[in-house]
Amino acid sequence: MPNRPVPDDALPGAGGGVRIDKWLWAARFFRTRSLAQQAIEKGRVLVAGERVKLARPVRIGDEVSVRIDDVERTVRVLGLSETRGPAPVAQALYRESDESIARRAGRREARRLYAEPAAAIEGGRPTKRDRRRLGRVGAAEGQ
Repeated sequence: MPNRPVPDDALPGAGGGVRIDKWLWAARFFRTRSLAQQAIEKGRVLVAGERVKLARPVRIGDEVSVRIDDVERTVRVLGLSETRGPAPVAQALYRESDESIARRAGRREARRLYAEPAAAIEGGRPTKRDRRRLGRVGAAEGQ
């Protein structure tokens, strides 16, 4: 069997990119790889606006959208890593777009200004003692 040269992009880790689930975990978007995998399977992670599979390689320059709960972040990949490191190193792997930052700030402000309906009730929910008193008053009026 003749020895054929292997293309550089076929070698693991040789500029071919990193699996997206590993990159999301290394960039600290998710605490575990399994959480990253679940988000990818549910369609909460998009690369260039398209759903991806777990093994899809992320390359430098890709635009990745990640939705966690009600927060959506759009980032550009600046670096690749398969290992999880300290937060400053993880933050150097991507840069969030200005539109994404503005969108998150707007949602944060809307949540801050939102009035919780339960807060309008004076005194809040009745305690057990209050309910007993109400029960006694109701029973006394019914006699």
